[in-house]
Amino acid sequence: MADEQVQQQFAMQRIYTKDISFESPSAPDIFRKQWQPKVNLDLNTQSDQLDEGNYEVVLTITITAKVEEETAFLVEVKQAGIFLITGFEGENLRRVLGTAAPNVLFPYARETIDSLCVKGGFPPMMLAPVNFDALYVRAMQEAAARQQAGGETVTN
Repeated sequence: MADEQVQQQFAMQRIYTKDISFESPSAPDIFRKQWQPKVNLDLNTQSDQLDEGNYEVVLTITITAKVEEETAFLVEVKQAGIFLITGFEGENLRRVLGTAAPNVLFPYARETIDSLCVKGGFPPMMLAPVNFDALYVRAMQEAAARQQAGGETVTN
């Protein structure tokens, strides 16, 4: 009977930067303009099972800052981690991969982005905390609405 109840475990094994990109295509002319950027933030997570219980989760944050219509900078950070996750199945596993792991990775990505912006000659870019639980719920609701709206499948 003791084998019937699998103990749930979530543990960070390793945190690492998978990819970094920083571009400032309009430098040095952009530094002569008044700094009132329009900032666009794109956030994405991806996960893959590595082996029994170990998962790689990659949090990708892309920020584009424009002054007028010129791109001041574009920064992309893929912050990754290997997590030991056992005792979760189905929806509970997807929730842990989509919320708990990105919550661990986000502060590392935020610090990297801030540092890259400052080293690129721009003001600090301190990203506000992200509610991954709310993002996950919204993504699940949107997926359910798409499925209910006709179950259209897009294939390439």
